Amino acid sequence: MKVKKIHHVAIICSDYEKSKNFYVNILGCDIEKETYRSERKSYKLDLIVGGEYQLELFSFPDPPHRPSYPEARGLRHLAFEVEDINQAIEDLEKENIPVEPIRVDELTGKRFTFFSDPDDLPLEIYEK
Repeated sequence: MKVKKIHHVAIICSDYEKSKNFYVNILGCDIEKETYRSERKSYKLDLIVGGEYQLELFSFPDPPHRPSYPEARGLRHLAFEVEDINQAIEDLEKENIPVEPIRVDELTGKRFTFFSDPDDLPLEIYEK
């Protein structure tokens, strides 16, 4: 088997409206489709990032908590590429979203930093 690309990333949130606002209005993802699945009491929101990649945002009644820190096993974080990391940080801080200090990737020399979504999912911005 040889995979061609990442098709989508699925995120289960605890507060659908809060997470929808975060990913759409703060991070700037575009809504492709929003579906309410009554049999599951669940929303599924298909989001487009940069015109190409898809995030799926799900809501389920009482989802279990998944630890992220300290460095729990499993998916470590989701990274987004930005043109200007300083502007991205300024935009996040205007929304009262705490951002870690900028780091430099020792292999590429590129700047990056971390912040969290409303469910404390670790997210990264990585400067192009």
